[in-house]
Amino acid sequence: MTAIFKRVFDIVVSLAVLLVLWPVFVVVIIAIRFGTKGPAIFKQERAGRDARPFVFYKFRTMRTDADPFGASPKSGDDPRITKIGKFLREYSLDEIPQLFNILKGNMSIVGPRPLYISQIAEWNDRQKKRLLVKPGLTGLAQISGRGALTREQKLEFDVEYVEKASFWLDIKIIFETAKQAIFRKDIYEKQYSEAEATRGENEAEDK
Repeated sequence: MTAIFKRVFDIVVSLAVLLVLWPVFVVVIIAIRFGTKGPAIFKQERAGRDARPFVFYKFRTMRTDADPFGASPKSGDDPRITKIGKFLREYSLDEIPQLFNILKGNMSIVGPRPLYISQIAEWNDRQKKRLLVKPGLTGLAQISGRGALTREQKLEFDVEYVEKASFWLDIKIIFETAKQAIFRKDIYEKQYSEAEATRGENEAEDK
């Protein structure tokens, strides 16, 4: 996929999705503001293409006193996650504001997920190849295991995407991502998700 075609595709798709989801956008903002004190939109600096920093947007899913640079929640029971935040994460609705990142040109629909700039120093030369493309709203790692993958596996899938990037691969990733959002698959790390499921079954038996 040429850079120009991919850019046009990103703009058309992100605008179309925003037009469809703008009522959801408004409802989520109201729910976050009424549910907890603090801004509805979470902003943070992340590494973009060629390691250039950019401001990354998400709906806020954690309490305002949570460490903004702390580890991502491994489980839906993480005490840092708000009630509305858990729902948003489970259906991937917290990522909607990144459509504005895509319109601005900081991100693409498909690509490696944007990570902290400080993490770049931990990567080897091969893993740094993920910086050759714009970060994405979703990517190959997100449809290949997501929370069930180790950090190294996610980085390897990111590099694999860079090496095999094509229009049809992007289409496949988009459709698979939609399926995962609907069925809430691999949101959290597997060991914690299984523990939650077991705990839920035990609680049901106790009632």
